[in-house]
Amino acid sequence: MPNHKKTVMSILIALSVSHMLNDLIQSLIPSIYPLIKSTFGLNFTQIGLITFTFQCTASILQPVVGIYTDYKPKPYSLMTGMSFTLIGLVMLAFASDYRFVIISAAMVGIGSAVFHPEASRVAKLASGGRFGFAQSLFQVGGNFGSAIGPLLAAAIIISHGQLHILWFCILAMVGIIVLFNVGKWYHNHLIELKKSGHKEHIHLPHGISRARVVFSILILMSLIFSKYFYLVSLSNYFTFYLISKFGVGVQTSQVFLFIFLFSVAAGTIIGGPIGDRIGRKYVIWGSILGVAPFTLILPYMNLVWTVILTVPIGFILASAMSAILVYAQELLPGRTGLVSGLFFGFAFGMGGLGAALLGRLADHTSIEFVYKVCAYLPLIGLLTVFLPNFEKNKVSLNKS
Repeated sequence: MPNHKKTVMSILIALSVSHMLNDLIQSLIPSIYPLIKSTFGLNFTQIGLITFTFQCTASILQPVVGIYTDYKPKPYSLMTGMSFTLIGLVMLAFASDYRFVIISAAMVGIGSAVFHPEASRVAKLASGGRFGFAQSLFQVGGNFGSAIGPLLAAAIIISHGQLHILWFCILAMVGIIVLFNVGKWYHNHLIELKKSGHKEHIHLPHGISRARVVFSILILMSLIFSKYFYLVSLSNYFTFYLISKFGVGVQTSQVFLFIFLFSVAAGTIIGGPIGDRIGRKYVIWGSILGVAPFTLILPYMNLVWTVILTVPIGFILASAMSAILVYAQELLPGRTGLVSGLFFGFAFGMGGLGAALLGRLADHTSIEFVYKVCAYLPLIGLLTVFLPNFEKNKVSLNKS
């Protein structure tokens, strides 16, 4: 009989690596915005619509994929998602006008929609019960990919031109190979579960009413809104902000963006294991609300302090996602695909909507004004006070 309580590190590492490749490729899109903006003569609103297309495509499809795979798991859908991303890359390399850029972004969005819910489910299956650790390891790969993407874009695409996007197709093909092997393990694991009569890991009952569960999910989604609206202001427009306010060059601004994104990657790996140990709610408190003092002073700092402050902002804010996701899985036990699709989809949607709205705001005011407005978003983290404490509920259930 297979040991379903053992953490399968090889699968978790493979998922983290494939997530790194997936998100590295995705990060190329905003990283080459300065090049696309000058090549096609775009304004900030049009730039924001590219991100809106990519992220909202992923946002709409991810919950659908998650719900479907809750009932009919598709082990090899992971490599299918990466294949869509590969097609989007090729189209972007050869895009001759704005319409093709939009279509390319949509293809990459479809790839993300197929990849994330099932990858999150496999991470849970391979966790051995260490849910927070597994989600953090899975997500840190994606954030690390997002961090190094702008550097590679600056060195390869910005320096040599749009056609050099094709070099990144090699990474997509590597991802397809890795995910094929993950899919094979997932397929075999499902067969073993069926033969042994086991079910995939589920969380303990929490004894919370249905209405309270719905209310808590809405609070968590509000926190995702604040997190991703603020994150997109930096990931999408930070280079423009540095160029406009401080007069730095495009490649220099990409290096500073890497510093922020690397901080996000570093922070991601912390939230899950700490949440496993002390509780998800405390991590969420510290992550969403704790970043507010830094975001509030950022718009008024000089170049050096602006770059320095992005480090604690990225590190602290990033620790929330794995804690929020596992917390939501505890609220809805046995609905891993639904939760993963809903929250990844909502995160993508808020990122896309934020990019479009903030681009519009920048066109009508200034890019500096955008950062003054976004500085207040982390204060939405005060809503965390209304989340139930699972540790207390589980203790009372055990006593009864």
